[in-house]
Amino acid sequence: MDRLTLSGVLAAGLLAWQSVALAHSPARAEEFGGNDLRDIRLGMAAAELAESGYVDFSCAAEEKRTLAGWKNWRDCPADASGTRAIRFGYDPSTSRDGTMVAGHPAILTLLIDDTGHVAGLQIETDPKARLYIRKKAFLLGLQAKSRYGPEGWTCSEGRPEAGDQPVGGVYLRERCTKTVAGRSLIVERSLFRRPDQDIKSFVDETRISILRARD
Repeated sequence: MDRLTLSGVLAAGLLAWQSVALAHSPARAEEFGGNDLRDIRLGMAAAELAESGYVDFSCAAEEKRTLAGWKNWRDCPADASGTRAIRFGYDPSTSRDGTMVAGHPAILTLLIDDTGHVAGLQIETDPKARLYIRKKAFLLGLQAKSRYGPEGWTCSEGRPEAGDQPVGGVYLRERCTKTVAGRSLIVERSLFRRPDQDIKSFVDETRISILRARD
């Protein structure tokens, strides 16, 4: 990984973009009107969520509590705002490579509010993915930013903590936010090695939060 150049990883990651990922093609912010993931769209009723194509439903707050499907969302505990978080994956019969978003193995969580509507979606790269895939995890954030329009993002970069080291010459702790089409977007990307990690271990991840924007 340390021999890998940033430009090489970027090129490989951007080629992995797939139409089944965050949606179809990049659009300018004022034109955005597509789904957020497959056939899932922020604001849609939970009753409209397709049962086919998805598996492994469980409560994110209590992963041992499994669900038969979206219709059982009320079985998950609500947070202070009344939102319930449901973990889910793609059905192998419709997604041969497993739960992948834009070529990255992902952990998916849907948020449903107390009125029974989709209030948010969280997409996280899977830290258990194989090394050659996981080393590109930080690129998913770039793909998400492109999907919702490259302009208008507000980004901040964190400084290295004591002992942290770059990976492949790159140190990244980035948090970007944007509001578009009733959505509050947060994209967080990290790439670095902690002082207690060996040469094959490092932090390389993307976390995407798509939430309903407050008025």
